[in-house]
Amino acid sequence: MKPVYIIEEQKLRRNLSLIADVAKRADVEIILAFKAFALWKTFPIFREYIKSTTASSLNEARLAFEQFGAKAHTYSPAYTDEEFNDIVACSSHLTFNSLSQYARFHERVAGKASIGLRVNPEYCEVETLLYNPCAPGTRFGVSADQLPEQLPADIEGFHCHCHCESGADVLQRSLVHIEEKFAKWFPQLKWLNLGGGHLMTRKDYDVELLISLMKGLHKRYPWLKIVLEPGSAFAWQTGPLVSHVVDIVVDKGIRTAILDVSFTCHMPDCLEMPYYPDVRGAEHVDEAANVEHQYRLGGNSCLSGDFMSAWQFDHELQIGEEVIFEDMIHYTTVKTCMFNGISHPAIAMLHADGRMEMLREYGYEDYRDRMD
Repeated sequence: MKPVYIIEEQKLRRNLSLIADVAKRADVEIILAFKAFALWKTFPIFREYIKSTTASSLNEARLAFEQFGAKAHTYSPAYTDEEFNDIVACSSHLTFNSLSQYARFHERVAGKASIGLRVNPEYCEVETLLYNPCAPGTRFGVSADQLPEQLPADIEGFHCHCHCESGADVLQRSLVHIEEKFAKWFPQLKWLNLGGGHLMTRKDYDVELLISLMKGLHKRYPWLKIVLEPGSAFAWQTGPLVSHVVDIVVDKGIRTAILDVSFTCHMPDCLEMPYYPDVRGAEHVDEAANVEHQYRLGGNSCLSGDFMSAWQFDHELQIGEEVIFEDMIHYTTVKTCMFNGISHPAIAMLHADGRMEMLREYGYEDYRDRMD
């Protein structure tokens, strides 16, 4: 028994169908952000529904060009001289984070990609500072007071990202600030990228409001092509991480089920965000609840904080039984690490016909070669 991420094809296609329908009805382009999901063996499925992706590094841009089969919409906080030409070769759109980066590199883009500039609307409703791109002192984007009245002739678009797994109501409020700050430059542009964080596949997301907002933008600025690049929305609720109980330890009355996975290695957002993942067959409870069959869930790394509290199960956990973390495909497979040399979960796909296909398994060589 080994831990495994299982992506379910049927659920993935459900999300892709919804996203493709929104794109068509709203007359916008919706593209996949690799920072949330980059499992390239699923790209043949994605290509049935979308045409492009977004990258933030040379490796991601190459993945778009070489594996997805289309040049990327690329943005990076800072491009380096050594990688820049290769990034341009893999990009259809290239967004600069600052005017200084634009000044340094824009001549090397001429005629090869559409140039954009990331702008900062100075408004964001993301409460967790770690994920707030518009917090004071941010390193992301140019504020309105830094822009010249007349943009350089080769800047064709603005990129704005200020959401994180947000609803359409947040976008509605954000648009007020975006237009207030930057609409006077829109006549000089060809496209507007509203970034990611639009969680349109979540059950309570108001898809009709999103479509209405996009239609309103088209009415006000009919010449602008609108792009959305959500990450989580594509892989949202598409599969679990299956782990197993390795041991159960008790200290000061606290029982911890130690698993063959790690929060810090395999589910880092649980510690960073932080948020409590859903555990199949268990209910999250306050650690002081002291109810029957209550456990901390502990990772198998040496990091002291590699645990989360607390869950109540309907039975005593047994060594060897499965503990299943729901919704563990987005922002996990792309952020995992091999800290402590912890065994890495395999990645599998459950096809619509019920067939389980192992897409990737990891071993010692994968850990060793990271140290080359």
